[in-house]
Amino acid sequence: MKEKMILIAFCMTIMFSMSACSGNTINSGDNQNAGTEISTSENVETESSKENVMSEGSAKYQQAEKDELADDEAIGDSSMTMKIGDTKVNVDWEDNQAVERLRDMAEDGDVTIQMSMYGGFEQVGSIGQSLPRDDKQTTTSSGDIVLYSGNQMVVFYGSNNWSYTRLGHISDKDEAEMADLLSQGDVKITISMEDNV
Repeated sequence: MKEKMILIAFCMTIMFSMSACSGNTINSGDNQNAGTEISTSENVETESSKENVMSEGSAKYQQAEKDELADDEAIGDSSMTMKIGDTKVNVDWEDNQAVERLRDMAEDGDVTIQMSMYGGFEQVGSIGQSLPRDDKQTTTSSGDIVLYSGNQMVVFYGSNNWSYTRLGHISDKDEAEMADLLSQGDVKITISMEDNV
């Protein structure tokens, strides 16, 4: 496009130079030159319109690609599942390095964590290895899943205030249902990858 614009500008310069050398001036009364000037102007406008259409098409294509990637990421997020005992729960996973590492572990096989009741408001269990930490002072609520000390998962059926890395939140159980799942004794948590075929 730049080359065409330079060529048009060059041609217009030559036309003006030729007009000046022959003693003719371009004015609104000079029908031949006015026609050339209008034609050149129309060409520039046509090229600009084509470029705008192409640019808009390219932008739409790029946006469609971004939307597809976002859909793929959403599918990826929902494909990691969690069970408390035999009960599958819906988890809204965080987008952070700890969850990415947990997903990597689950892709290698189910991650099973033996949990123990603690404090009358949570279950705690060792993940078996350390995950990347981004601890922040946090007030938890029922359904929250956090990383404690880099290597322990905590699932809450009550509330606490401590420095944790957030992993996710169980979104399909209310406080009473969470208490029913977690306050009756130690539980086993299984994190696995769902087959999306």
